[in-house]
Amino acid sequence: MSDLKKYCGVIPAFYACYDEAGNISPDRVRGLTRYLIGEGVNGLYVGGSSGECIYQSVAERKLVLENVMAEAKGKVVVIAHVACNNTADSQELAAHAESLGVDAIAAIPPIYFHLPEYGIAQYWNDISAAAPNTDFVIYNIPQLAGVALTPSLLAEMKKNPRVVAVKNSSMPTQDIQMWHDAGVLVFNGPDEQFISGLAMGACAGIGGTYAVMPKLYRKIYEHFQNGEMEAARQVQYEADRIIYKMCEAHGNLYAVQKAILAKKGVECGSVRKPMPALIESDQAIVDQAAAMIDAAVAKYC
Repeated sequence: MSDLKKYCGVIPAFYACYDEAGNISPDRVRGLTRYLIGEGVNGLYVGGSSGECIYQSVAERKLVLENVMAEAKGKVVVIAHVACNNTADSQELAAHAESLGVDAIAAIPPIYFHLPEYGIAQYWNDISAAAPNTDFVIYNIPQLAGVALTPSLLAEMKKNPRVVAVKNSSMPTQDIQMWHDAGVLVFNGPDEQFISGLAMGACAGIGGTYAVMPKLYRKIYEHFQNGEMEAARQVQYEADRIIYKMCEAHGNLYAVQKAILAKKGVECGSVRKPMPALIESDQAIVDQAAAMIDAAVAKYC
């Protein structure tokens, strides 16, 4: 088992980076990687929901990770989400991720068909077996996957020595306590309650809005670690207000965030269909959210 302290802190979920034709852009992947490292984040979570993984081929997901690792290896922790809708593709991505030297792989449970717990455990263990020297993170996101992690399923998975953590994106912070008590690391998923997740025992946060305002989440984490709870709460509130503003747009949240990054000179392209792209009236929301981020950074960071 690796040194688990390296997983603490603020870990943005990496955005999909496309060119103007909608293809993966290696240059933009590398640019976003360099930007986030420069912002002082602790790690990157690549190929998850924010990476639009379910809309990408195995080859595309490999291309993304290869270019992230070209910039990030040895500088920050990299966790690669490798789950696909079948075991064979997931194993291929897991083996590829290990060959690149990622710190950990992660996987949601199989989606669409609701499998019994022993079937889910077999799926995860088969993926882990394809990367036998790499830490494994269970990704619990029941509102999208359609199935929730349970204490009994986690107990079964803990028989696998590579299982070190749960990325918990269920909304009840109570769930964090359950996984913490089971003896694994827990990454807080819901960005709006980062401080609450930390209070319940999460060692870090992995979030889809971290990349657009990393300094704010780093400040929340810093205040929490210093015991400055009121200060942490104030920054959390500000981050939440920014999230609410971004969610007012017609376009998908990731489209909004990529547009905000573009204003900073970090080009990521749009989003892949069927996700809705920005429309003209969304630009006002992009501008307002970007201004809110700048103001909050100036005030709190």
